[in-house]
Amino acid sequence: MSTEKTISAVLAAAFALSLAACQPADPPPDIIKTQREDLEKARAVKDVQDKAVQEQYKSVDEQIKAADEQAGQGDDTKK
Repeated sequence: MSTEKTISAVLAAAFALSLAACQPADPPPDIIKTQREDLEKARAVKDVQDKAVQEQYKSVDEQIKAADEQAGQGDDTKK
């Protein structure tokens, strides 16, 4: 009987180990979700860049207008 108990214990341990080995691993990452999140981040960065470009254009336009007005005033006084 001692041998039977040992064999039973070994078989039980082997069965338990085989069940533990069959546990599912972490699921693979959701590639579509990851790409969608990255795309949203990129769009947010693009929006910030577009806003900065528009502000630069506006600043340049204001400087050109100011320079034109200043140049125009100087021409009026010479005439």
